[in-house]
Amino acid sequence: MKRRIYFQPLYFLFWLLYFMMARAAFLLFHLDRTRQLSFGDIAKTFFYGLRLDMSFTAYLCALPFLILLVQAVWPRLQVGVFLRIYTILLLVVLSLLLTADLELYTFWGFRLDATPLQYLNTPGEMMASAAAAPVLLLTLIAFILSASFVLLYTLYIDLKHFQKLAVKCALAAASVGFLVLLVLPMRGGWQQIPINQSAAYFSEKPFANHAGLNMPWNLMHALLRYNKTSKNPYHFMADTAAAHRVAALYAPASDSTVHYVTQPKPNVLFIILESYTAKFIASLGGEKGVTPNLDSLAAEGINFTNMYASGDRSEKGMVALLSGYPVQTITSIIKFPQKTAKLPQLSSVFAGQGYRTSYYYGGELEFANIKSYLLNGGYHRLIDKYDFPSESYNSKWGAHDHILFERVLHDLNQEKQPFFSTVYTLSSHEPYEIPIPAKFPGTDNEAKFRNSVYYTDWALGRFIAQAKKQPWWQHTLVVLVADHGHPLPGNDPNHAPSKFHIPFILTGGALETSGKQIATIGDQTDIATTLLAQLGLPHAQFTWGHNLLAPARHPFAFYVFNDGFGFITPQGKVAFDNVAGQPILREGTVTDEQLENGKALMQYSYSDFIKK
Repeated sequence: MKRRIYFQPLYFLFWLLYFMMARAAFLLFHLDRTRQLSFGDIAKTFFYGLRLDMSFTAYLCALPFLILLVQAVWPRLQVGVFLRIYTILLLVVLSLLLTADLELYTFWGFRLDATPLQYLNTPGEMMASAAAAPVLLLTLIAFILSASFVLLYTLYIDLKHFQKLAVKCALAAASVGFLVLLVLPMRGGWQQIPINQSAAYFSEKPFANHAGLNMPWNLMHALLRYNKTSKNPYHFMADTAAAHRVAALYAPASDSTVHYVTQPKPNVLFIILESYTAKFIASLGGEKGVTPNLDSLAAEGINFTNMYASGDRSEKGMVALLSGYPVQTITSIIKFPQKTAKLPQLSSVFAGQGYRTSYYYGGELEFANIKSYLLNGGYHRLIDKYDFPSESYNSKWGAHDHILFERVLHDLNQEKQPFFSTVYTLSSHEPYEIPIPAKFPGTDNEAKFRNSVYYTDWALGRFIAQAKKQPWWQHTLVVLVADHGHPLPGNDPNHAPSKFHIPFILTGGALETSGKQIATIGDQTDIATTLLAQLGLPHAQFTWGHNLLAPARHPFAFYVFNDGFGFITPQGKVAFDNVAGQPILREGTVTDEQLENGKALMQYSYSDFIKK
C-alpha cells in the first residue's frame, strides 16, 4: 500500500490530469478550428492553461484537504467514503458542464459563463436553443470522460489504497502544509494581482486562447461577479477623456436630413428578423436565392448596405433597435427593469404622438426578460405565443412565422391609424424547424439555418403581397432589420465583423423613393434616431445614435462580443479583446485614434449603464 502522505499530491495531480483531458476533448470536438492552429499553438493551450487548471484544482482540493487535516488529529474519523462520493459527484457534474460547453461554444464563440442564468425563467426556450445539439455524441463524451476518471480514482487514488492513518505529528504538519500550499495555485502565484483569464491568453487567434481557458474556473469567476454592476471593468482612460471622445463621435456634421417620407404621421411597421445575416442576402453581397423577397423589398426602397448589429443576442439587439441604446458585453440591461424604465423607447415616442402601438411575437415574451422591457415601453398591446392556437406551434419556440404574419395582417386591417407595430419573427432560430419543404439540400445546421431563413423570407413575401392590397399600405413605412447576425454560414469567429453584418431596409407605400442604396456605416443604435428624424419626430433623448440619412462627421459602427468590442470606420475594422488586452483583428488602415475611440465607447457606454 502507498504511504498516506502521498494521497494529497496524487489527488491534486488526478484533477490536473482531468482538466488536461477536458482540454483535449475541447480541441478534438472543434477539430475544424483546431486544424487552423499550429502544433506549437496547440501545445501552448496546455502550457498557458495550466495555471488556471491548477487554480481550479486547488479549489476542488480545499475541502478534501481540510477533512484530511481533521482526520490527522482525530484518527477515528472515517473520511474515505465521503471523499469517494465527493470526487465521483464532481466528476459527473463537471463532465456534464464540460460537454455542454462543447456545444455552446459552437453557437456562442465563448466558453461557458453566467450567460445561461439570464434565461432560467424560460427553460423551454433555453432547451429550444439547444435542440440542434448532437445529444448522443455529447452524452457519450460526458460518459467516457466521467467514467474513465471514476475508474482511475477507484483503482489508484481512492484513500483505501493508502496505509491507515497513524497519529503522527509529522503527518498532521504535512496536512497543514498541503492545505496552506493550495493558496498559491488558487491565486495563480505570488504576484500582487490574483490570476484571471488573461493567464491563458497567448495568441492573436481567439480560439487558441479560449481553448486554454479552464471552463469551470471561467464559470466560477463569472458567477461570482454575476449581477455585480457597480464597477466598470473597462477603464482605458480618464472618464472625462472617454466622455469627450464619445461626444465628438456623435456630433453631427449638420442637422439637415433628406426626407423620403413627407406624409404626416404615417403608420410604421417595424419588422425584426431573427438571426438574419448579410451572408444570406444577395443585395448585401451574400448568397443568391435565399432571401428573394427581402432583396426585392431592398430594390423597392432604401437599402442600408453597411449596417451592423450592436451585439449577438436577441434581447440585446432588441434594446439597441427600440431604444437606440448600446449593448453591454458581459451582461444585458434588459435584466434590470429598473434600468430599462429609464430608457427611451420608440413605442413611447409614437404613443405620445397619438399612435396605437402593438408588439407581435410567436414565442414567449418572458424569454430573457423581454416582456418587462416592452411594458416599460408602454405598448398598448402585446401578442405572444399564447395568443396563437397550439396547433400552429413548432416543437420548441411557438407559432411559425407565416402564422404570425397572418395574425398581424388580420389585426392591422382593423387597427386604428396611425399605428406603430413591431413584429418579431422566430423560425430562423435554432433548431430551424420549418413547415414547408426544404429549398436547399443538406441536413447539417448550416443547411437547416439556410432553409429556415428562406422560409421566413417566404412568409414575409406572402405577408407583404397581401399588405400591399390593404388601404393602409400607402400610408405605411416598413422597417426591416435583424436582431443580430450569425456565425453561419462559414463559422465566423465570435469577433468577426461579418458575423455582425445585417440588413436594414426602409420600404412601404409611404416611401417616396425606390432603388436607393445608403453606404454610410452604422449600427443598430442608429436606427431609432434615423427613423424618428425621417418622420420629423423628437429624438433628442436617443443620444447614442446617428441619423444615417444626414451627413455624419464620424460614420462608424460599434459592436460588442464577449469581453471585447469591434469598431468599424470607412478606414478600417478593428476588434479588441479585453481579456487579452490587445486587438485580435485589424482590417484596412486602423489607426491608434480609431482604437482609442472604440475603447472610449466601451468604457463610457458601460459607465452609463451602471448609472442608469
